[in-house]
Amino acid sequence: MSSDDLTFALRLADTADAITRTRFQAVDLVVERKPDRTPVTDADTAVEDAVRALLADTHPGDAVAGEERGGAVGAGRTWVLDPIDGTKNFLRGVPAWATLIALVVDGVPQVGVVSAPALGSRWWAARGQGAWVSCGGGEPQRISVSGVRSLEDAYLSTTHLGSWVEYHSRERYLALVDACWETRAFGDFWQHCLVAEGAIDLAAEAIVNPWDVAPLQVLVEEAGGRFTDLSGANRYDGGSVLTSNGHLHDGALGLLRDR
Repeated sequence: MSSDDLTFALRLADTADAITRTRFQAVDLVVERKPDRTPVTDADTAVEDAVRALLADTHPGDAVAGEERGGAVGAGRTWVLDPIDGTKNFLRGVPAWATLIALVVDGVPQVGVVSAPALGSRWWAARGQGAWVSCGGGEPQRISVSGVRSLEDAYLSTTHLGSWVEYHSRERYLALVDACWETRAFGDFWQHCLVAEGAIDLAAEAIVNPWDVAPLQVLVEEAGGRFTDLSGANRYDGGSVLTSNGHLHDGALGLLRDR
């Protein structure tokens, strides 16, 4: 990985933003359902196709794995794409959605970009180069996680509570809720970006796909935080995720683990 990879990932995000900005709240937005019953819009497929085309032109030796067009992560370099994370928000006119782009090298995310144009924010990170945010097109600001050290002082977020019933344990999540100071459900990419910024301290999801969180691993870790699945494994493809400021991670895992 080089600084050129980060520069190129940011260029890919520009390409995505040019599409999503014009399709957000469009009256002719086309919405379909995938076999898993989750929605997909014409903007999702248009973004992934445009990013894949640019990668094919400039990085033909790199593999691509995306939510809408498939692909797998293997050895070497793979670009992992979620053209619109938060599609339900996108199609309802809620501004909390983003394009997620990661470069994974030999199974480890090395570059991550999260671009949320409707929020006016973009986050990015590369190994050894820190984690950054730009708001409203302003100058980049380096970000870091919070210093909260006690769960009773912690701010926690998740996605839909029903996912804990189906994929993990509602009781275990509520035990963590009861241990924390404050909880919300910011959901999807945003909550993990807020952990990286130090605005909240913990974010947990019972079910995720690799493209949902690959860029968030490098973002949170470069911000000084910790990223694991709910078993405690440091991996983006474990099917679940817990991000934290690091200080609270083991305590949160202890409450979330099935008993």
